Amino acid sequence: MATPLSSSFPLLILARFSASVVALLVIIWSLHFKTSFIPQSPSQEELIYAVMHPLLMVIGFILISGEAILVHKWLPGSRNLKKLVHLCLQGVALACGIFGIWTKFQGQNGIVANFYSLHSWMGLVCITLFGAQWLFGFMSFWHRGEVRTTRLKVLPWHVFLGLYTYGLAVVAAETGLLEKLTILQTEGNVLKRCPESTIVNGLGLGLALLSSVVIVAAVTTKHQTSKSSDMKYSSN
Repeated sequence: MATPLSSSFPLLILARFSASVVALLVIIWSLHFKTSFIPQSPSQEELIYAVMHPLLMVIGFILISGEAILVHKWLPGSRNLKKLVHLCLQGVALACGIFGIWTKFQGQNGIVANFYSLHSWMGLVCITLFGAQWLFGFMSFWHRGEVRTTRLKVLPWHVFLGLYTYGLAVVAAETGLLEKLTILQTEGNVLKRCPESTIVNGLGLGLALLSSVVIVAAVTTKHQTSKSSDMKYSSN
């Protein structure tokens, strides 16, 4: 019988490849085309904050949280070790997400000017849910005083909310890319067919591929583990 690692190995490879492509594209976009983030930037400091936002939210938040979801599929060792690494990676992702939103508060016009669109509100809701989910997971799964039966009852909701929040983060990023590219093209700062437009569109496609692979890997392995447990129980 195939182990969970061997059965999910192709998905893990595809997830790592997709994550590498996404990271490369967002770095190129943020650093090579950084003047597109604030075309009329009044200060170098504000430009730095604008560039840090996509780097923190895509690499720090989405990629690291995706890796945290997959950690149970590839990390050897005990369940407690896997839970600890999962918890730490999610904590790093949460910190990057909070810092990434904080950078949007540092603009010249403050908080109000940066919270007017679907992207901004989805991002705020996503970070709030992610923080609640992280605290919920810490108290339910890592606290040794919790009753095992209680943790087993909470587990399906923890998995569902984790995957839902991860998907919501990707959707928020996609709306942000669409919003930014639409503004740049409307104002004439970026042509519809140019290297920057290609990079942004490729970044959006890469995020869509990455999220689908991560979610399928998580759900498939859960299903296989549950099925093998049922077979073992019935044989006894």
